[in-house]
Amino acid sequence: MAHRTQQKLTLAAVLGAMGPGLLAALAGNDAGGIATYSSAGASFGYQTLWILPIMAVLLIVVQETAARCGCVTGKGFASLIREKFGVRKSALAMAALLIANTAVTISEFAGLASGLALFGVPKTISVPLVGLAIWLLTMSGSFRRIERILLAVSCVFVTYVIAAFMVGPDWGAVAASTVMPQLVARPQYVSLLVATIGTTIAPWMIFLAQNNVVDKNADETDIPLQRVDTVSGSVIACAIAWFIIVTTGSVLFPAGIEVADAADAALALEPIVGPWSTVLFAAGLVAASFLAACVLPGVTSSAICEAFGWERGADRSWEEAPVYRGIISAIIMFSALLVILPGVNLFEIMMSAQVINGVLLPVLLVFLVFIAGDKIIMGTYRNGRVWNALTWATIALITVLTVIMFALQILGF
Repeated sequence: MAHRTQQKLTLAAVLGAMGPGLLAALAGNDAGGIATYSSAGASFGYQTLWILPIMAVLLIVVQETAARCGCVTGKGFASLIREKFGVRKSALAMAALLIANTAVTISEFAGLASGLALFGVPKTISVPLVGLAIWLLTMSGSFRRIERILLAVSCVFVTYVIAAFMVGPDWGAVAASTVMPQLVARPQYVSLLVATIGTTIAPWMIFLAQNNVVDKNADETDIPLQRVDTVSGSVIACAIAWFIIVTTGSVLFPAGIEVADAADAALALEPIVGPWSTVLFAAGLVAASFLAACVLPGVTSSAICEAFGWERGADRSWEEAPVYRGIISAIIMFSALLVILPGVNLFEIMMSAQVINGVLLPVLLVFLVFIAGDKIIMGTYRNGRVWNALTWATIALITVLTVIMFALQILGF
């Protein structure tokens, strides 16, 4: 077994396994995430950078556990929830997931609209065209093709790395702020800190990480490779967040410019750094929103179908999986329509999604830790004591942060 594992951990094998963990982590850097990171840098400079290494650890713990469950059982997260906790709890979780993910998908279309508006494309044109492109891609009938295209789109995230080097930050101050925690006694700082951590792990990311492993037909022998994929994806995703905060913290914070979203940040950078910074930031926003908008409907539909025993999968035709494809189509069309309708309060929709996700995530993590620790389900690959402690610590931290987030929202921060 050791020889077989060593054989698998070659460069070619690692590159071949890359995808599920990387895609799941990068999809979390969506329009809402970029807006949060941009706002954190603009409002507090480098003072939130120290939280990003912690974010990376939390993300690795959750993603590795989900991927390992997929490798061992060959089943998605929704299926395991139904088997261990029953149909009723599974149905409640799926209903909450559907509402939250639809609201987040709406925010991704809003991000696409605002990003493409920076290139002069009105939302009445951009949203229907991009919505059609997303629908065609998700209906293309090949998981491998969809994964490759989305990974190619993810390469656009390098624009944030380039933007950070363009602004010429004080790298010594950046390094010091990354390794030395800094606390600011202001409600806005605490709120942004909580939001920064909250954008790292979303309920749908657990389903995506596990389902992608299952769709690739990975088994126990692939666990070492999936760990490499999970760790590298988590580190890269948090590194992108780090570069976004460095960019806005270097330019907008000294100028006293605060931003509400990523589009604001892109526009604010132009008069200070130049038009190319705006182009890079806008391109990253469009790519991030497109990636998440492609992923979310499929993850949602896959989880619901799996929970109720319906056929699912990108490789299934309309005749084989009508519910799976129907849910994806409905989410895409509904989200695109809401974004282009006048008078729709997108902020309230996004806030509702945040509330639902805040309640749902700790519950799903408890489900995950019980499944991963079950000897009957996981056998010798169940959570060990150290990993169990890390997982419970993650749940406790996220629960506390969720309570703080709700309290700050009630207080108006």
